[in-house]
Amino acid sequence: MLPLLPHYTHIVNPRLKHIYLRFDDRGDLIIKSPKISQARIEQILLKKSAWINRAREKIASQKGSIRSFSEKSELYYLGKPYPLHLLSHEKQRTSLHFEEERFTLRYHAYDETLFEAHINRFYKEEAQRLVPPLVAKWATKMRLSPTKISFRKTKRQWGSCSAKNALSFNTMMMKLPQNVIEYIIVHELAHITHKHHQKSFWELVAKHMPEYKMHVATLKTYR
Repeated sequence: MLPLLPHYTHIVNPRLKHIYLRFDDRGDLIIKSPKISQARIEQILLKKSAWINRAREKIASQKGSIRSFSEKSELYYLGKPYPLHLLSHEKQRTSLHFEEERFTLRYHAYDETLFEAHINRFYKEEAQRLVPPLVAKWATKMRLSPTKISFRKTKRQWGSCSAKNALSFNTMMMKLPQNVIEYIIVHELAHITHKHHQKSFWELVAKHMPEYKMHVATLKTYR
């Protein structure tokens, strides 16, 4: 009996020379390749089955991502999961509220894209409210001065520091515990002095946050 092949999306790009496997933000398997046969795809999936299973288990164990707007959905805020309740109402608008230890998303027409937009807006507004005072606190302690602070949702980085010492933070950092958020801030502030990740950079981070390795480990459990 042949093993059950995993569900996947195949994207054909004639300009590619190799075959690439990755998972998207929802944990779905994506295959990108030049034009290849179905038999070749199945061969690859069987060969990579162990890696695919390990990757999926890791994704499933990570905190912070919504895979479906079901009855058991939850949102992470400052390191804690809170239930997300969807309520249909007659008003022609969608709104998201956080109160009494839960999120409530009221909607007229079911639209997951719109739901995600409201969730993203919540995280951005909270980042704009909570992060600047923390940056000011740590900038004073570290005697460093960022030229600017901005916020946007990104897939790869929790934060960045430009050549001109402007700091940018991923709005999704509001899912994280506050001490981990503060580690990200210290990390990016340290880049004002050191534009690299060499020994001197980590020494500066450790000087102000000796437990930073614990926070790095926590970061890896979130998406």
